[in-house]
Amino acid sequence: MKIVILGAGPAGLYLGYLLKRRRPDIQVDIVEQNPAGATFGFGVVFSDRALEFLKDDDPETHAAIAPQMESWSDITLVARNERIVIDGIGFAAVGRLKLLQLLQARARSVGVNPQFERAVTSLDEFEGADLIVGADGVNSLVRRTFAESFGASVNYLANHFAWFGTSKVFDTLTQTFRHTPIGDFNAHHYRYAPGRSTFIVEVDDATFARAGFAKMADDESRALCQKVFADALGGHSLISNNSIWRRFPQVHNAHWHHGKHVLIGDALHTAHFSIGSGTRLAMEDAIALDKALSDKGDDVAVALPAFEAARRPILEKIVTGAGASASWYEHFAEHMQLAPMDFAMSYVTRSGRIDIERLRKLSPQFVARYEREHS
Repeated sequence: MKIVILGAGPAGLYLGYLLKRRRPDIQVDIVEQNPAGATFGFGVVFSDRALEFLKDDDPETHAAIAPQMESWSDITLVARNERIVIDGIGFAAVGRLKLLQLLQARARSVGVNPQFERAVTSLDEFEGADLIVGADGVNSLVRRTFAESFGASVNYLANHFAWFGTSKVFDTLTQTFRHTPIGDFNAHHYRYAPGRSTFIVEVDDATFARAGFAKMADDESRALCQKVFADALGGHSLISNNSIWRRFPQVHNAHWHHGKHVLIGDALHTAHFSIGSGTRLAMEDAIALDKALSDKGDDVAVALPAFEAARRPILEKIVTGAGASASWYEHFAEHMQLAPMDFAMSYVTRSGRIDIERLRKLSPQFVARYEREHS
């Protein structure tokens, strides 16, 4: 059996590892257009139980990644210069490049050697493959080639964001909101390694235009963001790494497979970065696809529908919550008009997955403060 995986991000690398670990006799080729060490962004964040989903079935990979992660049990909002701690909402983070290096090592440990810096322009190159997996991200060649069959669509949110780093280390995942004469800004920031943090700056379309970001050089853009968030940065600088302004793409596919082609990860779906689930979802897609193939004796024609049937309900629930979270951020400037504790309650319930009763159990100190201020 020959399987070709396009894309050496977390989804593609982990799938390659799982397939070859289970069936050492099959041929698994991972093809990636970028160099092995190329990545944009800094840290990636995992929500809730971080890598617990790996513990039982893949303790070796869990053991390789877990020591590299930074974790915390609270999140912090800064609104109108007031700090509000929401207890019991845990996250963990790891450097994106470090995660990719660890997953590359896992793939090589079972005999899969990804082919980097190989640009693919046509799937005809892989005509002899039994299965072609599109793990090739938002701009997936696999999805674009069969866009009509997949029922594919990509819509972009209105807000703009730029992904920076900084040497400032933050105690928790923090959301800092700033009102300025040129508009409203939000920063998502969290540590991901000793002496390093991610610092994502987000603005609405009106602020983006008023600030003139579209016409700025990268250094000018970084300097302005650094000035807006000077207090949060505490004298530290922002660090650029392909830190261009983007709008978040919402990828949707009515169908997940076509013939011997299947999509996973960001090629299949995206979940807004505000819920910290994108990387986990990508790796869980890989787990689900490998399981479907295993359960169906590697019969691709039967396994691909089984993969979609089992995985879609789970995924759509999370993506729906991510969509609600994204919608809240699209209007964060309006929410900033609320009093700080009302703003915080609006924030923490934004995805529709947490109500006040569940919040009493998760975040008793936050709820107690909220109710004191509303008594």
